[in-house]
Amino acid sequence: MATSSLTATGFTSSFHGTWGTSIAGEDYSTMVAKTAPIRVRVGNNPLRSGPMMGNVNEGKGIFAPLVVITRNIVGKKRFNQLRGKSIALHSQVITEFCKSIGADSKQRQGLIRLAKKNGEKLGFLA
Repeated sequence: MATSSLTATGFTSSFHGTWGTSIAGEDYSTMVAKTAPIRVRVGNNPLRSGPMMGNVNEGKGIFAPLVVITRNIVGKKRFNQLRGKSIALHSQVITEFCKSIGADSKQRQGLIRLAKKNGEKLGFLA
């Protein structure tokens, strides 16, 4: 049951979480901490971390919570299909833009890399 509290501005609110709280009520940092890296044994060698394919800004960025909620609603497989299609479409738009301004393939490749970096920072690749 949510309770209202009086704030300094005189408004009441039943919100007692943080902006990083999920629908399930867990804090996002807690959810990320639960996904520990997988340890693998290679031959007689000691355990080591498996390959980490990930985003440096994982869980950060203004759109990260929206991306995580959408992935949970739609399902991981369908979400990755939609993400792949949108990335391909965005790359086509960049390619057409480069053709229209006469940019060479090296400049086009740089713009696509820049788009990926910006997507990571904004949280689209969370």
